[in-house]
Amino acid sequence: MAHSSIVVTLSQNLFKRNLTCVKIHAHSPSSSFGSRSLSLPSFSFSQRTTPLSLTASFSSHTAMGETSAPAADAGMDAVQRRLMFEDECILVDENDRVVGHDSKYNCHLMEKIEAENLLHRAFSVFLFNSKYELLLQQRSATKVTFPLVWTNTCCSHPLYRESELIDENALGVRNAAQRKLLDELGIVAEDVPVDQFTPLGRILYKAPSDGKWGEHEREPI
Repeated sequence: MAHSSIVVTLSQNLFKRNLTCVKIHAHSPSSSFGSRSLSLPSFSFSQRTTPLSLTASFSSHTAMGETSAPAADAGMDAVQRRLMFEDECILVDENDRVVGHDSKYNCHLMEKIEAENLLHRAFSVFLFNSKYELLLQQRSATKVTFPLVWTNTCCSHPLYRESELIDENALGVRNAAQRKLLDELGIVAEDVPVDQFTPLGRILYKAPSDGKWGEHEREPI
């Protein structure tokens, strides 16, 4: 967890400078953010809020467990339901070695996590602009895990596919991060080239969201 502390400390230092941050809602993969005003390295903020309290609003995944989520599958929208069964997460051991794959649905069921110790690979992106402002997003209300919770720029999973299984220089994870930044925020690949991601380390964590859903991830930052 030391690596996670490094990132949080960096964020706290930025907020001490009274920087503002943007409020962005994550969209389903079927839609994009729409505005292209986020082109790096000097994206503009059209909607600003005051700096957020890290303890109250900017939550790590471990703190997110305090937020309840709908327990029923009916809370998913059609796209999310389809991807929960179609997308295959990469199963790993605690040393991040690939041991298999399983559906996103199974990987987020606390029953499966506890019974089978399912651990999957994920990633967490902290995206700063040229002013060292950190881009935040608020999770969609339809997410089964941690709906409406404020989080860092992008948290998601590399999938069990050739382009996202490449271990050399963590290229698979970088490719996945690039894909999800486009899916969730409309940030095109040219604005976030894979060689510009700076690895800060990995964390291992388990966090229930409610009685049914949760996370158990080995996560590069």
